[in-house]
Amino acid sequence: MSSHHVVREKQEPALLVLSLEHITDDELGQLLEWSPTVIAPPAIAEQLDVYDIKIDYVIADEGMVISQSDVRVIVNDGWPLLQTGLHFLISQGYPAVNIIADEFDLNTYQTYAGQIDFVVFFDQKKIYPIASGFSKWKPANEIIEIVGPEVEMLEEGLAPLTHNQYKTTRDGFFKIQFSEPCLFIAEAY
Repeated sequence: MSSHHVVREKQEPALLVLSLEHITDDELGQLLEWSPTVIAPPAIAEQLDVYDIKIDYVIADEGMVISQSDVRVIVNDGWPLLQTGLHFLISQGYPAVNIIADEFDLNTYQTYAGQIDFVVFFDQKKIYPIASGFSKWKPANEIIEIVGPEVEMLEEGLAPLTHNQYKTTRDGFFKIQFSEPCLFIAEAY
């Protein structure tokens, strides 16, 4: 095996699985492709175990017994699962995480923007924070949604559809500028 195929720990985004309700097996497989560190609460860990998916950490109460071998417990001291998982990843120096969730609380995610790179997979969308000056290549007629309250922004390559939805006007880069610390955008996956 050549060295460029070796995946080093923390090189790929970790995977925090809080729900399996709105994700297909293929989509989950793509997120698992490069063998990320997998973190889940006990009920989700059991579902993943049925598919022979290796769990690295379970967010649980102290003293929890896990059926898979070599699974470590992240002790949940009364925090919501998302915050417990994100605090752990940040404290361990993980630069990025993909999160499969069954809800999206903008205020919670805003707290972590800038501390760790993340993409939230929720409701058939990929949601992630962006800084002003963000640009991305997309084909024409793709829908981009701004998640959260309406803010004043300048956009290139986007045509407004509603107060928070835009459509790419052509194949190529679109660009967004704004004065807020960050915005969250959503795109279909």
